[in-house]
Amino acid sequence: MALSGIGRKREEEKKASACACSCGGSANEADNTGSGRCPDLKEGGICCIKVPGAGCKSCHRQYEYAKQAVKDMGLSIEVEYITDMQKVMEYGVMSMPALVFNEKVVSMGRVLKASDIAALLRRQGV
Repeated sequence: MALSGIGRKREEEKKASACACSCGGSANEADNTGSGRCPDLKEGGICCIKVPGAGCKSCHRQYEYAKQAVKDMGLSIEVEYITDMQKVMEYGVMSMPALVFNEKVVSMGRVLKASDIAALLRRQGV
């Protein structure tokens, strides 16, 4: 029957979300193998950071703090601000702002200062 593969296709689309960095690889590949297409990516490293939010003042502040943490640590990680609610919901984020490393939600519902984000990055081995 023609309807048998519909559910599987949606699952595959969610798993194959593209990384926002310039490497062109998928975040899942880079995260799982540690040898993805990102030239600077180490085992457990971060190739992209996303800030899903509603576009409010708190969400924008979270985005600015994320950029500041990356800058302070001297990293070349792209930080992306996502306000498209469809994309935000795909992460399963119900409370904003949120913080996503390599397509994995690491924080939601509170604004983390740049120092807190830097501590999270260090825990990830960056």
